[in-house]
Amino acid sequence: MTDERQAQYFDLIDKLLHCPNGQEPEVLEAHSELIDANFVEAMARVATMFAHEGNQDGAQFLFHVARELAKQLGLYPDLKNSEVPNKE
Repeated sequence: MTDERQAQYFDLIDKLLHCPNGQEPEVLEAHSELIDANFVEAMARVATMFAHEGNQDGAQFLFHVARELAKQLGLYPDLKNSEVPNKE
């Protein structure tokens, strides 16, 4: 991953943190070319940093968005919707 790409990820994370509540899907849609596994990883790193700095709200928000994006990208198992084998 290039430094430029990483800077774009951090810029998008900043936009998500500062957009009006409920506008996150529009922000993500406007930057859909950046939505990939590396972006999800960058969000998790920033969320972890926030948690260590005591910004629990920011950390929870980023972890939530990262988890939802990971599900959409097929990177995170959606256990609620997966079939559980019957035990007989």
